[in-house]
Amino acid sequence: MTEIPETGDRVRYANGGTALTGTYITERDGMAVVKLDNGYNIGTSPEKIELVGRAAPQPPAGAGVVVQNSDLPDLAIISTGGTIASRVDYRTGAVMSQFSASDILRAIPELGDIARYRDRQVASILSENMRPDLWQKLVRAIYDEIQAGVAGVIVTHGTDTMAYSAAAVRFMLRTPVPVVFVGSQRSADRPSSDNAMNALCSAAVAAGDLGEVAVVMHATTNDDRCAIHRATRVRKMHTSRRDAFQSMGMEPLGYVDYPSLSVSLSAEAVRRGTEEPALHDALEERCGLLHFYPGMPASVLDAFEGYKGLVLSGTGLGHVSTEWIPRLGEMIEGGTTVVMTSQCLHGRGCDRVYNTGRDLLAAGVIEGEDMLPEAALVKLMWVLGNEPDPERARRLMQTDLAGEIRRRSI
Repeated sequence: MTEIPETGDRVRYANGGTALTGTYITERDGMAVVKLDNGYNIGTSPEKIELVGRAAPQPPAGAGVVVQNSDLPDLAIISTGGTIASRVDYRTGAVMSQFSASDILRAIPELGDIARYRDRQVASILSENMRPDLWQKLVRAIYDEIQAGVAGVIVTHGTDTMAYSAAAVRFMLRTPVPVVFVGSQRSADRPSSDNAMNALCSAAVAAGDLGEVAVVMHATTNDDRCAIHRATRVRKMHTSRRDAFQSMGMEPLGYVDYPSLSVSLSAEAVRRGTEEPALHDALEERCGLLHFYPGMPASVLDAFEGYKGLVLSGTGLGHVSTEWIPRLGEMIEGGTTVVMTSQCLHGRGCDRVYNTGRDLLAAGVIEGEDMLPEAALVKLMWVLGNEPDPERARRLMQTDLAGEIRRRSI
């Protein structure tokens, strides 16, 4: 290597008969770190790379304004820290989030053919750091945008806890327009990134005829269509696959074909304008979710002493050890609302079949029907935050409020 490259410079990597080009990032521990044009990073001896071109200056995020088509519908993009668009910071090799509408349109210009956009950031966090008070901040921002007259709302969110947030917003909000949660399983600098396609599909749904809260993500591992999932019936089922999100206990609300961006909705999907806008954002944060395992001691329940609500993710039809029942009865007598769901995810709980289940019901445990455990948790927070009467709260937990309980199980 005759000339020393600097961060962002174009370089060629040569190893035997192999020659690849990429962007120089840095030198670390005596190794040159290069981002190849195929999107992957390598570490190599500095002697194996040569400078082929100096870096072109990058405009800072937010630089300049992209002119938008005033004849198209208005959509709001609300960011919590997940990214629709991103760029590489070559000083560190990290993928940097971009939040302004102009940044997003520069990265994915095809979005400008669907709508015009305004942006709002309510948080900049990794999704594992999401909290109930941020759900409230988020839903208030969404409601404000709906009241301001937008045709739809897109919420960018990290995928790990997106299902919790989408369900929480659905319980707190009644919306006449689409509210679409979208994320990316793979970052923008990877050749297999799903961020651009997911963003375009989410914009097509947000400008379309849906009238409820949904999650829009890849439906297959190919770049052929996205699925539209009901917020209270969706779950992330894989750590890294692009089609990680699946509708549980029901078919998706519809699909978005790609690249045509044609949206098809099922008969079950709530249509635009069906609901009047309403916000009921009170939440009881002192609620927990506990996954039972064989041999788990009843003393674990002591950690939830003083909680107002507890969702149990039980075995099979909704069971825990018989040793737990007296302690659960004490908690319920003390004012804790306890709801039983199933770890099985498919099917519904029924505590009338076996003795343990009947004993749980006698102790005051509420059957969670076929609610997903995470949907039951955010529903319990919402119910206890808005209904002080224990009996009415019990009835609400067994009532379908936002599509979280199915009349029949698939």
